[in-house]
Formats: sequence, C-alpha cells, structure tokens
Amino acid sequence: MAMSAGQGSEEHDEVMSSINTTPLVDVMLVLLIIFLLTIPVVTHSVNVKLPTQTVQPLQTTPQNIVLAVNRDGDVFWSEHHIDMPTLVARLKQAAVQQPQPEIHIRGDENARYEFVGKVVVACERAGIVKVDFITNPAARGG
Repeated sequence: MAMSAGQGSEEHDEVMSSINTTPLVDVMLVLLIIFLLTIPVVTHSVNVKLPTQTVQPLQTTPQNIVLAVNRDGDVFWSEHHIDMPTLVARLKQAAVQQPQPEIHIRGDENARYEFVGKVVVACERAGIVKVDFITNPAARGG
C-alpha cells in the first residue's frame, strides 16, 4: 500500500464548501435553446376573425309559412288541411312575394320520410328558396 506523504496532503483533507454549478448551467442553456426554438412555433398562426354563433329560438313571424305533416302524410297549412296540388299553387303565390317567406316544416317523428320529402319537393317546384325543419330542442344533461 502506498501512502502519500508530503506537504500537500493537508490541503486535500479539507471539506469542499462550494457548489459545482457547471451541470446546472449546462441544463439551463439546453432548456433556453429548446424554449427559443418552440416559442415561434406556438405563437405563429394566421390572424383570422372566427365567426361566433348564437343560438336564437326560432320565432314564427307573419311572413313565415308553417307547414305540418302528420304521421299519416296529411299536410296542414297553418292548421288547415291542404292537398298537394293546392299546396304547390299556394307556394307559387308565396314565392313571388318580396321578401320571399320562409317555409317551416313540422314533421311528425313517426311520419315516413316520403311524406316530408313530398312537401320539400313541392317547395322546390314552387321556387321557394329557404326551407327550415322545426324540431324539439335536445334535452340537456345526461
């Protein structure tokens, strides 16, 4: 076994009271570089004004025409039964009005799609531009 004997041996026996900051500085520089590279990616985007949507309950106004289709396929114009040729004729009269009225179709949930489709085709044949479907709002919660 070899022992070191000399004048410098007392200097090595002292406790080190300073902190080695070299690894800390290395880690901080790496983090700084990573942040400098990722910040432009996060903040870079095209400035556009996004549309906002507000849900407003549908209000029936006098110029709106409400058509109802029951489960048997009967069509009603403002609670009065109407046949298909008369419906097309009345829709053609409504189509020339300015502004053109909106057609609101209330279809029974048990009605066949064919019955509601015939009303939509009648609106198209008459030249009606805007046709809406009236539904019940979905229940919230769950």
